[in-house]
Amino acid sequence: MQKERVWSILPERVRQVLDKEITDYDELQEIKLRTGQPLLIRCRGEEKIPGRGHPYVVTARDVREAVDYTSSYSLYAYEDEMRQGFITIEGGHRVGMTGQVILDGGHVKNLKYISSVNIRISHEIEGCADKIMPYVVRGGRVAHTLILSPPGCGKTTLLRDMVRQISDGNQLVKGMTVGVVDERSEIAGCWRGVAQNHLGIRTDVLDGCPKAEGMIMLIRSMAPQVIAVDEIGAQEDVHAIEYAMHCGCKLIATMHGSSIEELKKKPVSRKMIDEKRFERYIVLKGRGQVEGIYDEYGRPVRREG
Repeated sequence: MQKERVWSILPERVRQVLDKEITDYDELQEIKLRTGQPLLIRCRGEEKIPGRGHPYVVTARDVREAVDYTSSYSLYAYEDEMRQGFITIEGGHRVGMTGQVILDGGHVKNLKYISSVNIRISHEIEGCADKIMPYVVRGGRVAHTLILSPPGCGKTTLLRDMVRQISDGNQLVKGMTVGVVDERSEIAGCWRGVAQNHLGIRTDVLDGCPKAEGMIMLIRSMAPQVIAVDEIGAQEDVHAIEYAMHCGCKLIATMHGSSIEELKKKPVSRKMIDEKRFERYIVLKGRGQVEGIYDEYGRPVRREG
C-alpha cells in the first residue's frame, strides 16, 4: 500500500524506470527529479542513478506531472504547506519542491515554475528503539533526551518509535501522555489532519506548527508528560524547551550534529549542554546505527559494539 501511494504521484516513465530498478521498496529513501538532469534515488543512505548504465533524463513534463499528481492539479490549494517548500501526501511521505518563489509582503507565499521535486519516503520501523530504551528510561522515569545525527541517518525514525513506545507503554515504562510538535509533518506524517504513522494511543499531535509555539500550546491545552520535537536549532526553540522542562515535562528532541563536542561550538546548543539540560545524548553515525549513548556530563553509558 505504501509503495502504491508513492508510485501514484510519479510520471509513468519514471515509474517504469524504478519498477526495473527497485527490488526492495523498504530500502528506498528518496526519489529526486530535476529538470534536464538524470533521475536519482537514495537507498540505504547511498545515492544511485537508476537505468543500469542508461540514465533517464528527467523532463519538464515529468516534473509538471509529479507536481500535478501531488497537488491534485491545484497547487494553490496547498499554499500553507508550500510556504515550507513541501507537501505531505497520504502515508506521511514528503514531497519537496523548488522553483521560482512567489512573495507576499516579503514572505514566501507559494512556488511557480517548479524545476525540482524530491520525494522523501516515510518508513516506520517499529522496534528500532528497543536497544536504546533501557538507557532512556530508568526506574520507569523518562530522561530528557537529545538525539544527534547528520541528515539522513534515521533520527526522526528513531524518535517516532520512542514516542510510540512511551505512549503505549512497555515493560520499562507505564504509558504516558505524549505531545508531538510536528513542524515539518515528518514525525506523525499527518495527511488531512490524521497521523499516518503509529505514535501510540496517548499521543497528541500539533501538525505544521512552529516548535517553540507548539510546545507552549501543548503544555497549556493537553497536559503532556512528555514532549517530542524534531530538529531543534533556533534560540526560541531552546527557550521553549527550558519552559517545558520547568513545567515538569520530559523532552525528547533531535538536532543535526555528529557529536556533543560539535554542539558545544554552536551558541544555540552550548548553553543547554553547559547547564546539563539533557540527561541522555544518543549519537547516530549511519542509518539507524548508534555511535554511542552519553550522560549529561558527556560520559559514555554505551558505545556501539
